[in-house]
Amino acid sequence: MDGKSLTPQEEKLQQLKEILPEAFAEGKVDWEKLKATLGEDINFANERYVLNWAGKSEAFKVLQAPTTKTLVPDKKESVNFDETENIFIEGENLEVLKVLQKSYFGKVKMIYIDPPYNTGNDSFIYPDKFSETKAEYEKRVGDKDEEGYLTKDGMFRKNSKENGQYHSNWLNMMYPRLFLAKNLLCQNGIILIHIDENEINNLELICSEIFGEENNMGTIIWDKGNPKGDSKSIASQHEYIVGFFKNKEAFFQSNTLEKPKKNAQKILNKASKLFPKLGKISVPDELLRGAKKYNLSKETLKPFEKDFTLRDINQDFYRWIQDQKSFSGGEKAYNKIDKKGDVYRTVSMAWPNKKKAPDEYFIPLVHPITKKECPVPSRGWRYPLDTMKELLKNNNIIFGEDENKQPERKYLLKENMMENIPSILFFGGSDDKLFSELSISFENPKPYSFVKELVTYFSSENDIILDFFAGSGTLAHAILDLNVNTDSPRKFICVQLDEKTNGEFESIAKLSRKRIELSYTRVLEKLEESKKEFFEETQGFKSFSLSPSNFKQWQPNIKTKEQLEKQMNIFKTSISTEINEENVILELLLKSGISLNEKISLHNNMWVSSPCNYLFITRKFEEEQIDIIKEIKPHKVLALDSSFENKDVLRTNLALSLKDINVPFKTF
Repeated sequence: MDGKSLTPQEEKLQQLKEILPEAFAEGKVDWEKLKATLGEDINFANERYVLNWAGKSEAFKVLQAPTTKTLVPDKKESVNFDETENIFIEGENLEVLKVLQKSYFGKVKMIYIDPPYNTGNDSFIYPDKFSETKAEYEKRVGDKDEEGYLTKDGMFRKNSKENGQYHSNWLNMMYPRLFLAKNLLCQNGIILIHIDENEINNLELICSEIFGEENNMGTIIWDKGNPKGDSKSIASQHEYIVGFFKNKEAFFQSNTLEKPKKNAQKILNKASKLFPKLGKISVPDELLRGAKKYNLSKETLKPFEKDFTLRDINQDFYRWIQDQKSFSGGEKAYNKIDKKGDVYRTVSMAWPNKKKAPDEYFIPLVHPITKKECPVPSRGWRYPLDTMKELLKNNNIIFGEDENKQPERKYLLKENMMENIPSILFFGGSDDKLFSELSISFENPKPYSFVKELVTYFSSENDIILDFFAGSGTLAHAILDLNVNTDSPRKFICVQLDEKTNGEFESIAKLSRKRIELSYTRVLEKLEESKKEFFEETQGFKSFSLSPSNFKQWQPNIKTKEQLEKQMNIFKTSISTEINEENVILELLLKSGISLNEKISLHNNMWVSSPCNYLFITRKFEEEQIDIIKEIKPHKVLALDSSFENKDVLRTNLALSLKDINVPFKTF
C-alpha cells in the first residue's frame, strides 16, 4: 500500500485485467495480445517476454472464427431425455465449445479434461477448419493413411516427435479450446487438466497466458504407483493435474481447497463404540481379540472383567490407532477421547517465530489441581491473553498431571474433519471393472473413483461440470455415482468426437455413450439391492450431435450473375431442409443463449419454452393467435417468415401488438 488514491487509469486497468487477464504480461498491458484477443491486427512481432510458437497467430484466428453449426437431439441414444439435465454431445470439441458460448457463458463451475498427451504416438485434431461444407468435410475425413490416421488434410494426424513443429502442433490444438473453455467458467470456477511430462511445461505457460498467472491454483502430482515399463530415462510413475481458477479471489469467497481427512470418520466410529463402556463392566479389547483368535469361551474372560475408566478406554483407543497400518502420522495424532466422548489431539502452544513474543504472551497458566504455575515456552505463548482466556473457558487447553508439564491446545477431530488438498495424490492402477466385465477395449481409462474424488474437492452439489475430451465417459460415470444420495445432483456436459475405432464399437463416442448408460444401470441395481433412494428421473443423459445449421448459409465468393441468381433462389425460404420443428427451436434457443435443458411444449399450434418462456411460431399463423400470445406474454417471440405465408399485414399486426406489451419479436 503506497498511500495514494486510486486513479481512473488504475481502476480501468484493473477492470480490464479481470475481464482479459490473457492480455497482460508481467503486470502490464501486452498491446499485441490485446489486439489479438479482440480479433484485430494479429501479429506477434516484437521480441519481449511472451510465449510464442509457429502458428500462434493462426490459432487466434481459429478461435475468433464463428461457427454456424448447431446441435441436434438424438432421443434414441438418450436415457430419460425429457427429465435429465446431464448432456452428452457427439462432435468436434472446438466447434461444440463455440456453439455453447451463448447458452453456457459463465455457468460451468468445473472443467475437467484429459487431452492428448502429445507422446509422439497419439493423434489429435489438427488443423482446424470451419469454412468447408458438409460434403467437403465428409470427403476430407474419409481419407486415411496406411496406419489408420487421416491424411494431413484430414482431421487426425499422428504428431511424431520427428515433426519440426511437434510442440507447436499441440499448442495450436489446445490454445483455442482452452481460450473458449475459459468463457464458460463462472467467476468462481476452476479448470483441471491431466497431462504427463511431454507437455507439462507448455501447458502451464499457455494456461498462465489465458487465465492469468495470478489464477494458477498449482499442480497436483498424481502418483500412479507403477513406473513406466518402457522408459529409456527415469521411469516416471506419476502424471500431473494442472489447475487454474477463472478468478482466484472469487473462488475463495465461496470455496476452500480442502478435502475430507481420509480416515477421520473411521476414527470417530471407533470412538463411538468404545466410549459407551465408560463406567461399565467389560473386558479390554486386546483380551477380546486374543480370545477370538484362540476360540476361548466367554467364561475364560470373566476374571478379567473390570469397571472401565476413561483411562482404560483411552488405552484401548490408542492401541487401536497404532495398529492401523494405513493411517498417516497426522491421523494417528488423534488418539485421545475426552470426558464427552470427543476424539482430540494436543498441539504445542509455543510462539512459532524466532523473534520473542510481546510481554502479554508470557503470562503463566495455573494448573487446575495443584494451583501452581505451569512452565511458559521460552519465546512465549502462541496466543494473546484474550485468546488464552477463551481457550480456558471452552476447556480447549490440556494440562498435565501436575504443573511440571507445559499445557497444550486441544483440537477436536469433529471440528477438523477437513485438510488442505496436498500437492501429491496417490491412486494406483485402475478401479474400473466395467470394461473387463463388458469386454470393452479402451486404452488407459482414468480410474473413475479417482475422478470422483477430484470432483468432490473442487465442486459442490448442483454444479455443472464440463469435459470436452470425454473419451470413454469417466467423468459422467463418476458424477452418476456421486449423485446417488443427493437432492441437488451435479450435472455433466461431456463432448466426444465421433472418432473411429477398430474395436467392438464403431466410434469412441458410441463407446462413451454405452458406458454412461451401463454405469447408470449399475447404479440403479446397487440401489435396488440396498433399498436406497435415487432420483432416477433426473439422471441419465440427453444425447446430441453437432450438425450443420437448419438455416441456409449465404455462400461467399460469388463471382458470376448465374451464381448470384442461384443463391437468391435458394434463399426464398430460410430453412435449409425439410423442417424438423424441434431441431429448429433448439437451434434458436442455443443462439438466444438458452440452455439445452429448456423444455418446449405445443400450445395453440405454437411452441412455448419453459422456464425461460420463449414462444416460437413455426407453423401457419392465424390472426386470432395474436390474442393468445398477449395472454401468455412470453419473454420473447421468434417466428419463421414462412409461417405468415407472405401476409405482411399479419406480421406487422403481430409486431405492433407485441410492441404494446414490450415483448421483443424477431423473424427468420
